[in-house]
Amino acid sequence: MTSIRRWLLGWLIFGFAAASVIAGYAIFRTAHEEASELFDYELHAVAVSLPPNMAATDALAQGPAMHDLSDDRIAIDVWNAQGQLVYRSERSPDIARLTEGFRTIERHDKHWRVFGLRQPDRFIQVAQPVSVREALALRLALRTLWPLALLLPLTAALVLVVVTRALAPIRTLSRMLSTRSLDALEPVRLAGAVPVEILPLVDALNDLLSRLNAASSAQRTFVADAAHELRSPLTALKLQLQAAQRNGSLKGDGDTVQSIEARLNRIIRLVQQLLTLARQDAESAGTTLIPVSLRRLAEQAVSDFSLLAEEKSIDLGLEVAPPATENDAFDVYGEPNALSVLLNNLLDNAIKHTPRSGRVDVVLGRDRAGVSFEVRDTGPGIAEAELARVCDRFYRGTDAQGEGSGLGLAIAQRVANRHHAQVILRNNTEGSGLTVTVSPLRAAASAELRGSAAPVGETRKG
Repeated sequence: MTSIRRWLLGWLIFGFAAASVIAGYAIFRTAHEEASELFDYELHAVAVSLPPNMAATDALAQGPAMHDLSDDRIAIDVWNAQGQLVYRSERSPDIARLTEGFRTIERHDKHWRVFGLRQPDRFIQVAQPVSVREALALRLALRTLWPLALLLPLTAALVLVVVTRALAPIRTLSRMLSTRSLDALEPVRLAGAVPVEILPLVDALNDLLSRLNAASSAQRTFVADAAHELRSPLTALKLQLQAAQRNGSLKGDGDTVQSIEARLNRIIRLVQQLLTLARQDAESAGTTLIPVSLRRLAEQAVSDFSLLAEEKSIDLGLEVAPPATENDAFDVYGEPNALSVLLNNLLDNAIKHTPRSGRVDVVLGRDRAGVSFEVRDTGPGIAEAELARVCDRFYRGTDAQGEGSGLGLAIAQRVANRHHAQVILRNNTEGSGLTVTVSPLRAAASAELRGSAAPVGETRKG
């Protein structure tokens, strides 16, 4: 995967390192040449500064008195006007008298830099090993490079900081998008001034979000309008069918009429669920959540489904799981109507798929994460391979029985997501049946509610 940050850092650091190497080489060569010129000047200065008495005939015997002149590894030879050698420093090589000026010679497999100076009464010749000059010149040249060697890592660190700071708006934009919910289609707004380099990206992204929001709104409006328009004629058709059955104007056997009525009921339920789903989709993800008693909503849902449970002799009840107490109102932050839809859909599914004389329980619980509730039934359960898909819209399991459109769990999942909770389905380990858990719902303080749920014990219907 291509990384702009790595690409920038790599090329900037490589470019600066290459430029530093070239600059360092140029500095080194310049310093080396200047050091060589300095050493040539030293040879010239030594030759000019020699005292006149070195021209004496017995100067060779006075060599040790001038020993300090040769301590800089400079060999000195002095000839008088008659061409006789009158002085030679200790350990001086046997270098013949040369002409005036600078030159480099080789003597005994060793190179020497020689300078000759003619004076009125003598000729002075000083020499220095080239190896000594090179060593000293190299040392001086390297000393000029240490600031550049120190500057290289400091510049690399500066480049790293600058590139990281420059790409910070992109990381901020990525983090904002990654933490957004699926329903958040409002424009992206970065804190502070947006760099002109990413401003076209932000504008294009906001334009895309605007178009997606318009398309999503149009889809939700269409589904809601279609469901609303279908519900009234379907209800009227059912009433007409029932009226025709009562007055005897409908001809046909009983099975045919029952089949038509069952299909009509299924279509009406599908339209109702589509309308409910459209309403839930239309709710903004930023809807204000208010404190509400989950226990009160659960009691109302159990009461509403008690007649349906009695028709199938199903034991429908409401329980409280330890460590919560019977007086706990289970106050949560939520949207009351949406939570009622969630409870109703889960109870409706559980009762439909539970056989006669079965059992359905709503269990309220509380832990450190927040408040949760479960809907347990003693139905056939769901195949393990299908547990991950049953919350998809219009999906029904291969072994699903009874009427249904595949939207009940999808609506429950949609409501749970709006409350930052999850719908978890699992087959019961002991006996048959399914357990649907909704967790966690953010707990609210009881004092924030206008009223409190009446303290009741276990509630059972049916």
